[in-house]
Amino acid sequence: MLLCPEIAEWTVNVVGQAKPNTFAFETSALVKATGFREYDARWWFGYPGSENEPELNLMGAQAIGMGLGTLIRRMGVGPDIVTGHDFRSYSMAIKMALTSGLMAAGARVKDIGLALSPMAYFAQFALDTPSVAMVTASHNENGWTGVKMGAQRPLTFGPGEMTALKALVLAGEFDLAGGGSYEFVPGFRETYIDDLTAGKKISRKLKVVVACGNGTAGAFAPQVLERIGCEVIPLDVELDHTFPRYNPNPEELLMLHAIRDKVLATGADVGLGFDGDGDRCGVVDNEGSEIFADKVGVILARDISGLYPKSVFVADVKSTGLFMTDPVLARNGATTDYWKTGHSHIKRRVLELHAMAGFEKSGHFFFNPPIGRGYDDGLVTAIAVCEMLERNPGRTVADVYRDLPLTFGTPTMSPHCPDEEKYGVVEKIVGEFAKMKGNGTEFAGQPLADLVTVNGVRVVAQDGTWGLVRASSNKPEIVVVVESPVSPERRREMFEALDAVLRRNPEVGAYNQTF
Repeated sequence: MLLCPEIAEWTVNVVGQAKPNTFAFETSALVKATGFREYDARWWFGYPGSENEPELNLMGAQAIGMGLGTLIRRMGVGPDIVTGHDFRSYSMAIKMALTSGLMAAGARVKDIGLALSPMAYFAQFALDTPSVAMVTASHNENGWTGVKMGAQRPLTFGPGEMTALKALVLAGEFDLAGGGSYEFVPGFRETYIDDLTAGKKISRKLKVVVACGNGTAGAFAPQVLERIGCEVIPLDVELDHTFPRYNPNPEELLMLHAIRDKVLATGADVGLGFDGDGDRCGVVDNEGSEIFADKVGVILARDISGLYPKSVFVADVKSTGLFMTDPVLARNGATTDYWKTGHSHIKRRVLELHAMAGFEKSGHFFFNPPIGRGYDDGLVTAIAVCEMLERNPGRTVADVYRDLPLTFGTPTMSPHCPDEEKYGVVEKIVGEFAKMKGNGTEFAGQPLADLVTVNGVRVVAQDGTWGLVRASSNKPEIVVVVESPVSPERRREMFEALDAVLRRNPEVGAYNQTF
C-alpha cells in the first residue's frame, strides 16, 4: 500500500536536492512538485546511465493515478477514463502504474495502447468516455515523461485542474473507493486512422516528405498521408526513443533543416514534420524554406476564411502580428483573438469563442467542426495543408507563402531558467516594462506602443516590431520570440534589447537556439 506521508516526504526531499538511497527509491513514492505544470505534467524519469536525479518513480506514477481518479470523481464526470502511451522504453510501465492508481480510486480504465495524444482525445469521443490520461513527454528529450489529462472533451486540464491535482497528490488525499476496472481496447489505431481519412482524397499528385524524428508519429503519419492519396517520402519514421538524430520537435531548426534537405534532394512538393506525440505539425515548402507554424496558421486561416467568411480565429501571444494586419483575412471578414500560449489555453478559448480554428506558434492547431473536433492533431493539420493545395491547383507552397506580407520573425528561443525561478523572473520583467511604458521610456530605439500581458509580456514598438518574454509551461526555460514587419535589423535590435533585460537576472542561462 502506498503510504501518503512518504509522498510528502519525498516531494520535499527532491525539491531540496537530497539524493534518495536505493532502498527508499524502491519503496517510497517520488513526485517532484514542479512536475505539475500549467496544463499538463512533465518529470525527468531518467534511463540507465543518466546522470540527472529522477523526479518521478513508478510508485509516484501510481500516486498520480490515485489523485487523478479522485479528482475526476469529485468533478462529477463519471469514472470512465481513456489511457494511452507514447513510444518510450518506460512509458508503458508508467502507464500501468498510473492505471493501478486510477483503479484504486474507482476509475474504469479503457486502455488504447500505443497512441498519439490526439488518438487518445479521439477515443474520448469514439468510446464515449469523458476523461483521458495520455502518458507522453511529447518532444522532450529521452528520459522525460509526463501526462496530458482532461475531463471535459475536447478540453484538457488548465491551471485550475492542475493545481487541484497537485494538491491532492502531494497531500495524499485520495478517495480510494475501489470498484475500478481495466479494459484493453484492441485495434484502436485502425479506428483512429479510418476516422482521420474518411472522405479525404487528394486528386492532386503531391509528393510529401513525412518526418517524424523517430517519435511515435512514425507509426501513423505515413499511412494516413498515403491513404489520402499522397506519395510519401519517409524521413526518420522508424520508432526509436533515443531520438538519434534530433528531438521530434517541428519548432526547432535541427528538425526543420533535416526536412528542408530531404525536400530539396527529392523534389518534394512539401515537407511535413510531426512532434513526438503527434499533436503538432511543421511545414517546409517546396523550395526548402522553413515556414514557422504561425505563418502556416495565417496561410490556413486565409484558406478557411475563404470557405467560411467572417471566421473567428484564436492565436497565441507568440504568433505573428499578421493575424491582425493581413489584408486577405480582413477582406474575408476574419477576426483574431490573441490568447495565452498552451494547448489547453488555446483549446478552451477556441471553444468559448466558437472559433473556426486556433493556432500556436509551436504548431498546435485546433480545428472546430466541420474540420476537426476542437483538439490539436498534427495529422488533421497535415490533411488541411494538403486540401489547401488541392484548392490551389498549379500553385506551390512557396507561392502561397510568398503571398503573405513580409515580416522578419525568429524561431522560439528558450534560455534555461530553473522551474522554481522562471515565473518570478518573468513577473519581475513584466513589472519593469510596465514602469517603462508608464514613464514614457523608449525601448529598442522607439517608444512603446503597447504591452500585452495576458501571458508574460509582449512588448510592441511604434513601428510594429514586437518581442515576447514568457515562462515555458513544460520545461525549465523562458521563452523569447521576436518579429518585425520592418527589417531584419529591427528584429535584431528588439532581440538584443530584450536579451539585455533578461541578462539582468542571473538565473537565466544559455539559449537552446538563436537566429
